[in-house]
Amino acid sequence: MSYEKNKREQRKDDHIQLAIDHPDSPRSAFDEIRFIHQSIPSLNIDEVNLSTTIGNLKVNHPFYINAMTGGSKRAAEINEKLAIVARETHITMAVGSMHAALKDTALAHSYMVVRQQNPNGMIFGNVGADVDVDLALQAIDMIQADALQIHVNVPQELVMPEGSRQFSTWLSTIEKIVTRSSVPVIVKEVGFGMSQETFSQLMDIGVEIVDVSGRGGTDFIHVENERRSLKDMSYLKEWGQSTAVSLLEAKPFPELDVLASGGIRHPLDAIKCYALGAKAVGMSRNMLLLIEDQGIEGTIEYVESFKEQLKIIATMLGASTLQELQDKPIVLSPGLISWQEQRNLK
Repeated sequence: MSYEKNKREQRKDDHIQLAIDHPDSPRSAFDEIRFIHQSIPSLNIDEVNLSTTIGNLKVNHPFYINAMTGGSKRAAEINEKLAIVARETHITMAVGSMHAALKDTALAHSYMVVRQQNPNGMIFGNVGADVDVDLALQAIDMIQADALQIHVNVPQELVMPEGSRQFSTWLSTIEKIVTRSSVPVIVKEVGFGMSQETFSQLMDIGVEIVDVSGRGGTDFIHVENERRSLKDMSYLKEWGQSTAVSLLEAKPFPELDVLASGGIRHPLDAIKCYALGAKAVGMSRNMLLLIEDQGIEGTIEYVESFKEQLKIIATMLGASTLQELQDKPIVLSPGLISWQEQRNLK
């Protein structure tokens, strides 16, 4: 094994372990959002249908296993297990960054195993905004992806000891991929949230789907800082917008399909995302912890319970669809109201 290949695989395994060991946040911006309890709902639980659409894709369930891993033996084992969970529960799954396999085809199996285990499922590929356009198209073909995530991770790259320092071509690269891709393209943050300025930039180049991936879940500044010899950038731990704030930032852009990830702890957090306009919710670290601790069967049980609890909460709110959830009254904390006012979000 070459030095560079070994280093790349070790980085992938480091990311997995640091994500598992990641400290839980003591607070969540989702706690700053409250629903109004209604004593007499207008429907039965079997009337709730939370199917959704992402671009032109029809999706049975409004949550998915978000991008995590690939590019090493351990990553392949995790992806295989997660793919089985996705297959058995009929939910969507995104693979982690596929750059490792695009640079070394010997690592392609760690991603292709997802399609092998789930031949008829909804699967998203994943590349960075610095990728060559032809390689991005190869990533789609590699796993017969139904959509392609393009992750944008500037803070992670800058804190990463061996990370990129070149970002000026990212927007034009995304535009070229959108133009040439045969499947929907999702521009995805990696835990730092998005702003209305970013949404405007992306819409100007033809992007129609975003995953805001806000602060509150796995903090990749923390992950990369742990890999620095001096561990000297922990002061950036509060960088970025929360998922809740990012969804408020997206309010002026109803034509965008907005997905939400970052710090989703339980079904109530997911319901709050839907109420703020999200078409679907992604979870990564929760699923990683489950597959490592509870195995395939335990993770399947969790997913099925998650589905049922979404319907329970929707019934309590009297909402039979995701669209109806957006019409339900909510109360925001003074902090979120102040953010809306200062950012002119109406």
